[in-house]
Amino acid sequence: MTIGAIPYGRQSISDADIQAVVSVLYSDFLTQGPAIPSFEQAVIAHCGARHALAVNSATSALHIACLSLGLGPGDWLWTSPITFVASANCALYCGARVDFVDIDPRTYNLCPEALERKLLKAQRENRLPKVVIPVHLCGQPCDMVRIHALGQRFGFRIIEDASHAIGGKYQGEPIGNCRYSDITVFSFHPVKIITTAEGGMAVTNAPDLANAMSLLRSHGITRDVEQMTHTPDGPWYYQQIALGFNYRMTDMQAALGASQMSRLGEFVAKRHTIAEHYERLMADLPVTLPWQHPDGYSGLHLYVIRLQTERITRTHPGVFESLRKQGIGVNLHYIPVHTQPYYARMGFCPEDFPQAMQYYAQAISLPMYPDLTEAMQEQVVGALAEALQ
Repeated sequence: MTIGAIPYGRQSISDADIQAVVSVLYSDFLTQGPAIPSFEQAVIAHCGARHALAVNSATSALHIACLSLGLGPGDWLWTSPITFVASANCALYCGARVDFVDIDPRTYNLCPEALERKLLKAQRENRLPKVVIPVHLCGQPCDMVRIHALGQRFGFRIIEDASHAIGGKYQGEPIGNCRYSDITVFSFHPVKIITTAEGGMAVTNAPDLANAMSLLRSHGITRDVEQMTHTPDGPWYYQQIALGFNYRMTDMQAALGASQMSRLGEFVAKRHTIAEHYERLMADLPVTLPWQHPDGYSGLHLYVIRLQTERITRTHPGVFESLRKQGIGVNLHYIPVHTQPYYARMGFCPEDFPQAMQYYAQAISLPMYPDLTEAMQEQVVGALAEALQ
């Protein structure tokens, strides 16, 4: 069997999805047309936020979210070390500085206790963060009530990195309603819960933040007369009033996203069914299965197990390599950001965040996507059992 015969993630594309994209190809608009606001409205209807801005990636969404909150030189942004590098890089794009908060050993999300300890120390040193980005790893929401309370107490703004989490819930409400944050960001990469091929979205309840992000995603240009510095020269007129970027989503992508949104609940429910079958299959293996906090309903973008390394003789890399050789396309989410060479040069050391490093030494992402069959799951777990021997 070839490596990756069963991938860790895979998009699910229906005939309706294909027809939605084809319809755009036959239309008058391929880029900035009616499909984009339709997709934005579909996400608003799902999560309950007041404003949504579709962009070409979640990385772009994080960048304009930071800029809209005024993050810049001299400011600090804190996030989790167990995330994709984009959650930290967005601060550097703005000229700000980055620090990390260690993870909770059960949820793998940013730990509120560690955050409070670090905030108290930072307050004494006059280096409190301007922005904190909690990351809903694997789709499980962070403890947003406690993080929001700390934000009120210490004065930082909050961007939820929900790249893994659309379709999930926190305390019975949809992730993305921004009840406990200023902005929430979603990703629509092909292996995410829904896809637009590449793409992302920022949602918020604040009209000023929505207006700022709308400008930033399209070169800082406006056609709104009320935002202009003087009377337009004619009906063709526009003004660049800020330094923005070309972060726009195309109508083709948005049409795919809107079509996928119609199956969001189905996708997440299927992921939970798959997780339940995994739990039955792996009940007797020396692995720690994902723990779900009772306050959350995970989007289950990823299914991460942790090897009980004290109970096995094979090393973590050895188990990983064995699975790959058996045709199971496992992955590892994520390499702790602070250990990346770029961040190590800033002075971060691996031992700065011990829970993150322990997680990294044990974690493996197993295949998880809606089209994964029970037979395929049994093949995955059979290969894992062999790898653990």
